[in-house]
Amino acid sequence: MPVPAAWRFALCCPRWKPRTPEHPGHEERPEHPRVNTPAAEAAALAARDAYGRLVAYLVWRWKDLAAAEDALGEALLKALEHWPQAGVPAEPQAWLLAVARRELLQSARHQGVVQRLADDPLLRALMPREDDPAPAPFLQAHPVPDNRLRLMLVCAHPAIDRQVRTPLMLQAVLGLDAQRMAAAFLVSPSAMAQRLVRAKQKIAQAGIRFEEPDAQDLPQRTHAVLEAVYAAYGWAWDRLGASGEEGETSSELAAEALYLAELCVALLPDDPEARGLWALLQFCESRRGARFVREPDGTERFVPLHEQDAALWDHAGMARANALLREAAALNRMGPYQLEAAIQSAHAQRCITGRVPWGGISLLYQGLLQIAPTLGAHIGHAVALGTAHGAAQGLAALDSLPATEVNNHAPWWVARSHLLEQQRRWVEAADALRCGMGLTQDLRVRSYLWHKLQALNAALATDAGP
Repeated sequence: MPVPAAWRFALCCPRWKPRTPEHPGHEERPEHPRVNTPAAEAAALAARDAYGRLVAYLVWRWKDLAAAEDALGEALLKALEHWPQAGVPAEPQAWLLAVARRELLQSARHQGVVQRLADDPLLRALMPREDDPAPAPFLQAHPVPDNRLRLMLVCAHPAIDRQVRTPLMLQAVLGLDAQRMAAAFLVSPSAMAQRLVRAKQKIAQAGIRFEEPDAQDLPQRTHAVLEAVYAAYGWAWDRLGASGEEGETSSELAAEALYLAELCVALLPDDPEARGLWALLQFCESRRGARFVREPDGTERFVPLHEQDAALWDHAGMARANALLREAAALNRMGPYQLEAAIQSAHAQRCITGRVPWGGISLLYQGLLQIAPTLGAHIGHAVALGTAHGAAQGLAALDSLPATEVNNHAPWWVARSHLLEQQRRWVEAADALRCGMGLTQDLRVRSYLWHKLQALNAALATDAGP
């Protein structure tokens, strides 16, 4: 689980304390040296492993996200102060939880904190009130197996605007901020932040009362949760293997998304889309090790799916994913996650046949576009169509997309370059590739595109002759 910024800052800044102006009674801490002791490493590990589970538990009991995060931050600081002298406890996560609960109780004694909790527009509205009735009978018989998933189901209430449900879940439960989520939703960070603010204001002003879903509402809310898990994994997937903190965070978030996808299957065993999503993520995980190659200078270069060395794929993982996909298909209700998983399964056939079945993949994309006509699905369909039936058809499909949606979208330019290359239109292909490079932030992907550009320039020189 990605560690929130406050926790990461606490590990490197000896004088950090959370929201001091809003926490009367929190005194300045004395400085202590920044050293990587075993105790500090244990605290950091406990923070990464326990954050999602602990914050969901505390939020559900305390009904305030900010207070729960602050209390956990204080617990971590106390761990950094006490563990080097007293030793790391046998159960670090339990120790952090106990200290965080004490922090919450102590903070509640200060009227300023109590008032702040009462005024919090997000969790005050999202969480059930103290006098709420017992959980719905369905959930008594089929309890949600993890508080994080439980909290995500609450955030998926139909009264919350559909566009903001997924970002709300990612922020409240999985720890992603507006800056990180913006790229995944193809909006600016400021626009994403405004969406979240407006959603919280609407929740507060409308006085929406939230309850756990009953049996008939659960599938609809689960679909919203699946969208959030899918988005979380997508954000992580684009950054897996990156150096530094971003790479570590993305790896933890990917693992969390896989875990939550598995929990969704446990919650709704008869929902084929839950199995479809889990299968899709398993397919992606199975080829993680083949996505990048190391260059002689030590840098890494991205390798697209159709160029990856299939010998580097996790074939056992792909077998598990195919089994999940078959189980989903047996339930006879098709959905977008099953179709995306089926596309991945078709690509995986290259392990056996040595060929990519582009015609079949094009048909699968056609089905996906009928259900979920996203920009990514349109681009994927155009590439498959152009590869299977001629570049002209693929280019026509790309050109049919609104310019306002694709002009600043790197994958569209890269796909266009790929299809122009098939027609030996080297100059146009190179121009499109340069546009894609200019819109790409990941240095590993830029390295791949640069190599492609050199190949296009070489082809142009060969055609031009002496």
